Amino acid sequence: MIAVVGLVVGIVAGLVLQPTVPVYLQPYLPIAVVAALDALFGGLRAMLDGVFDDKVFLVSFLSNVVVAALIVFLGDQLGVGSQLSTAVVVVLGIRIFSNAASIRRHIFKA
Repeated sequence: MIAVVGLVVGIVAGLVLQPTVPVYLQPYLPIAVVAALDALFGGLRAMLDGVFDDKVFLVSFLSNVVVAALIVFLGDQLGVGSQLSTAVVVVLGIRIFSNAASIRRHIFKA
């Protein structure tokens, strides 16, 4: 429940404050959003499975974002930033869709 409240507060704050992202951080923002969505869907799946732990969720959320950003940063340093960005999106996308399928099976008992 705390995660949902935090998400709603974050969305409202973003809409009201309309923050700008510095140019040097813009390549990392989409990756951070996808990583955060992965953690969110994983947390929802864990909640439906009855094994949700807020500490695990927080660590998963933060580590997903940091690791994904580090991979993209490493790719930028090696000159292959867009390829590693695509790889991160693909891997996290697979995890998101896997969690979404599990959530759907849980909700519809299929």
